Amino acid sequence: MPKLKTKSGAKKRFKVTATGKVVSAQRGKRHGMIKRTKKQIRQLRGTRVIFKTDGDNIKKYFLPNA
Repeated sequence: MPKLKTKSGAKKRFKVTATGKVVSAQRGKRHGMIKRTKKQIRQLRGTRVIFKTDGDNIKKYFLPNA
C-alpha cells in the first residue's frame, strides 16, 4: 500500500489538539462584515472545536498522519 497523503487544503484549515480534538477558525468572517453587528464580529474571533463525528471524519480522510 502507498502512503496516505494529507490533503493540503485541510492542512491549512484544521489543527488536531493534543487530546485528539479538531479545531478550526470560525466561519462567516470572510466578507459581508457591514451587515453583521459588532457583537457578532467580536464573537467570531479565535477558533472552535469541531463536533466529534465531523472531527473523526476529518482525521480519517483528510489528516491521516495527524
